[in-house]
This record gives sequence, C-alpha cells and structure tokens, in this order.
Amino acid sequence: MAKVPNVAVLLAGCGHVDGAEIREAVFTLLALDQHGARVTCFAPDAPQAEVVDHRAGARKDAVRNILEEASRIARVGKCHDLAQADPAHFDALVLPGGAGVAKNFCTFAREGAAGSVRPDVLEFASAFFEAGKPVGAICIAPALVALVLASLGRKGTLTLGSGEGVAGAMGKLGITHRAVASAREIVIDEDLKLVTTPAYMFDDARISDVWTGIERCCGEVLARV
Repeated sequence: MAKVPNVAVLLAGCGHVDGAEIREAVFTLLALDQHGARVTCFAPDAPQAEVVDHRAGARKDAVRNILEEASRIARVGKCHDLAQADPAHFDALVLPGGAGVAKNFCTFAREGAAGSVRPDVLEFASAFFEAGKPVGAICIAPALVALVLASLGRKGTLTLGSGEGVAGAMGKLGITHRAVASAREIVIDEDLKLVTTPAYMFDDARISDVWTGIERCCGEVLARV
C-alpha cells in the first residue's frame, strides 16, 4: 500500500484582512484531501497583530487569538498549537494566504524586506527546507517563505502574482520573483521543492481560478513527497 503523506497546514487566523483567507484555506484542505493526504492544521496560540471588521474593512479595538480564530476553519479541536508541532512527523508543509500571514506570522506587511518572522513560525517552516521536504505557499505566503529563506541564507524562485509592489522586496531578499498572468498559475522551484501560486494576490480573481491554482499547487507538493 502506498504511503499516505502527512501534511502540516499553517493557518494565520480566520479572515482575509487579519487572518487566513478562508477560501484559500478551505481549498487547500479540500485539494490535499482529494489527493489522499492526511492533514493536520496548526496555528500559534497568540494574539493577532490586529482585528479588522470584515464588513467595513476598518480596524477594531479588540483582541483575538490566532489559534482560536483558525479553529473556526479547521473545526473545534482540529487546529493544534504550533508550539506542540514536530516537523519531523510531517512530509510536507502548505501555507494558505491571507493578510494574517504578513501580519501575524511576520512583519512583512509593515516592513517588507526588512521584516522578521515569529520565532515559532520561523523554526517550524525552516525545518522543512532544511530537511528537503516540499513546501507549498499560496497568495502572500510566498513573502513569508522569502523571509524564511533569507534567514537560512538561501535563494529561490517563487511567485506573488504580477509582482506589483512586492517584486522589489523579493529582490532585496535575494529571491527571484516570477510574474504570472492569473491565479490559475503555479511556479515550481525544483531545488527547494517549493510550489507557489498567487490566488487572491489577484484581487479580482475568479473563485474557480483560485481553486485551480491551489489544487495544482497541492498536487505538485504531494508529487514531491
């Protein structure tokens, strides 16, 4: 019987402006399941960087927990504290997007190429690259990957969509940005076993195109396990 791959999915909360992009997260879980993977979701047990009213798009004077919010997507009790995660137990890592990746997992949203990564996220993600395990990154998550790779002194190739506003930051980190035409596309760095897709980096992307890109991304990640 073929081995069932164990995949870790790291969620940045719930909601595309301050947490994980819900559609991207659900599509990731669906695609991995359709490809026969066993999935475990993780999130840091820590406050979000900010809370946004998704009806109005305005910041709220409130505090929310990343793990509690991510559990809205993963279902009660199905999202685990990142502090308890052991990368050695997993064959691959997939990172859905959402602004929470650039706000809660790192400071890329505020500082760009000068940003830093949460120590627990940095340690977890770095372990996959150091072990030569495949990583998938969706939407803004490749920017987090770029910061991780820079901390490891490694270069790579990825996509954040058209590259407008972010390609320069990637260059400063020693990362090659490859522009693509739509959310359906993926970019593969074979040396790193890194697969990226832009998803809602194209704000006007059709939901079907976002699904296509994420399904392709997850399939290529699993093909490299």
